[in-house]
Amino acid sequence: MRFEMRIDGEMSQTFVKAFPELDHVVMGGQSVLFGSVGEPSELYGLLLRCQSLGLHVIEMRQLPDA
Repeated sequence: MRFEMRIDGEMSQTFVKAFPELDHVVMGGQSVLFGSVGEPSELYGLLLRCQSLGLHVIEMRQLPDA
């Protein structure tokens, strides 16, 4: 499964490094993390990591398989 997470604001490099399994771009004042997630538990882990870092997730969605 491929997912995209939109985070409010531009993430620092320290925060970006907290998500080594995802790619990262900045678009329209938002940080966009995207990549493959193998298990539902990994998805929950990503959300917990965002919460623990105090990141505001604006949107999370599943992307079509390439």
